[in-house]
Amino acid sequence: MAPHPSAPLPCLPAVPQPAHATVVCVAAPALAISPEDGQLRARGLDGFYQDGLRALARCEVRLAGAEPLAVEGGTSGAGSARFTAVARVPGDPDPDPALSVERVRHAEGVERVTVRNAGPRPVRLPLEVTLGTDLFALAAVASGRPGPELPCRVHGSGLRWSAAWAEAGVAARPAPDAALSSAGLLRWDLVVPPGASRTVELRVSCHRARPARRVAPPTRGKRPESRVPAPRAEHAAPPWSVVRSACDEPSADALLRTSVEDLGGLLLRETAWPGDVHLASGVPWRFGLSPADGLWAARLLLPLGTRLAGGTLRTLARLSRARRPDAGQAPIPGPLRQAGPGLPPASTGTEATLLFVSVLAEARRWGMPEREAAALLPVAEACLGWLRTALGDRGYVPDPAAGGPFRAEVQAHAHRAALHGAELLDAFGRPGAGEWRERAVALRDRFRADFWPADGHGGRPAAALLRDGRPVGALGSAAAHLLDTGLLGGGRLAEGLLDKAQTEQLARLLGAPDMDCGWGLRSRSARDPSFNPFGHRSGAVRVHDSALAVAGLAAAGFEREAAALLRGVLAAAEAFGYRLPEMYAGEQRSAGRRPLPHPTACRPAAVAAAAAVHLLLAPAGVRPDAPEGLVALRPMATAPLGAARFTGLSVAGRPFGLRVSRLGMAVIEEAAPGLQLGA
Repeated sequence: MAPHPSAPLPCLPAVPQPAHATVVCVAAPALAISPEDGQLRARGLDGFYQDGLRALARCEVRLAGAEPLAVEGGTSGAGSARFTAVARVPGDPDPDPALSVERVRHAEGVERVTVRNAGPRPVRLPLEVTLGTDLFALAAVASGRPGPELPCRVHGSGLRWSAAWAEAGVAARPAPDAALSSAGLLRWDLVVPPGASRTVELRVSCHRARPARRVAPPTRGKRPESRVPAPRAEHAAPPWSVVRSACDEPSADALLRTSVEDLGGLLLRETAWPGDVHLASGVPWRFGLSPADGLWAARLLLPLGTRLAGGTLRTLARLSRARRPDAGQAPIPGPLRQAGPGLPPASTGTEATLLFVSVLAEARRWGMPEREAAALLPVAEACLGWLRTALGDRGYVPDPAAGGPFRAEVQAHAHRAALHGAELLDAFGRPGAGEWRERAVALRDRFRADFWPADGHGGRPAAALLRDGRPVGALGSAAAHLLDTGLLGGGRLAEGLLDKAQTEQLARLLGAPDMDCGWGLRSRSARDPSFNPFGHRSGAVRVHDSALAVAGLAAAGFEREAAALLRGVLAAAEAFGYRLPEMYAGEQRSAGRRPLPHPTACRPAAVAAAAAVHLLLAPAGVRPDAPEGLVALRPMATAPLGAARFTGLSVAGRPFGLRVSRLGMAVIEEAAPGLQLGA
């Protein structure tokens, strides 16, 4: 019997389950995870998941009592996978396998097992499928704290499992010839003529208990990372048209296609608000709306349209209004996340609150309707009000921890939010725009002096400033956020926190071998004593930061460094089958080596997939201003993707397409009527 959720649970240590060697099918909120042979053995993350629960943990296929020999397995799309195995006919003297077993799996809970006979004689043998589950929450399973398998019972043409909090079942078609509840076994006596095949279909279902008797599923401890509790969610259709590219660099086309497909698999909508879509952060650790991740992904995907940004902003606006934070608490919530050696965990709530303003302002530039943006303005004003309080006397946004530091990237977010906030206030006739521009200038002046300690070699940006004014000097990929200055009116990019000389020095630093490992930007310099190639913030390559660096360096005119980073991430993407994880090891690239996966990285991950889109569009330099009816193009002269053509983008709510030549010349091929090319 499974423990009742109210019963005390043993205090088991959290052991995050490795996800790097798994095959993941995702159609949020459903997903399926297995090893590359396709067998679900109730180990690690194995299982079909529905409604946040592991609906099926075990699904082992055997022919004549033996597992077929796995040959190949992998995804065939964001929400599906195909596994192929072979088997010899028992007693057949021929050494070649006459039987093949194909398993086609869909994240929504469907699996088809097909046995084909390529031999000269008919085959009669049993097909057995062993099933089981614990109905535990995904967070518990991902933390290495699964529950015991539940007893099952025969139900209709399959098996069923029940717990106090939910019920799951597997229905088979055709009905099995035998079902054994004590072993969780379904059996078919197959007769397969030469050249023929037989298929068995399994359908997995899971339903939580009715509200009158509902109890929470056991989690056996804290989740790997808290996420925003949300109402019942369901899968959403993509809020963008079909996006395509045709580049001289073929890996760019494959990366764009796979990333957009994965993003479609991560889309969610609340049942009560079917028009508002947002992204689950990633599989398996953050399989729900994480505000900062959701906003970053929506911002990076603005070239695909503003519907995702609008849905994400409205979802977080409702959460902000319902939450009523305490005095001083950021309006948009978010958990703490590891920040690397020497610094306390960072608040993603602070990041999300500042991002809310920027995403709204930039979405308006890309074509969000004025009425839609105006409805979100009160929450943006609340975020600005919090920022005013947070800046305080020191003029920097502090860490939420008592006595915590002032982080460099947080000041970059604050500076961008101040400028974007001023634009929003002006656009809708609200007071205070002048104040925010003055605050941005003051923050810029202070930052250039305080966060750039001299070292005799041109200096470098401090990662943070302690409360006593001492800089924390570790250089990492977070410095790329200093180059992400934000899109303003007229297709202009905002002035950043760094002056011209500091920007040039940062470009040199980011392009050096201790930062650019050949597969992207390390999250900490390899020269730093605390460097760890697998460290989330101490050396691993984070795709998001690398993409921001490419776009920022290109915009600032440092195309050689930008192109090197872009090509490095493309090489890594090819090694990962074009499904980029959120991070991977920052080992130095060399001939014959492949980038090493991080065992606990989300894959797919919304921000990584969105960052891939941002990275690929950076060479085109599209900067729209839909309210003014114009779009500026600033393509990279080096054309790192060669000749490139993009269709299915969106500016001013209408299809947008462009072509970039091998000489770095851009031509608009499709645009909204009346949209003018800006200077």
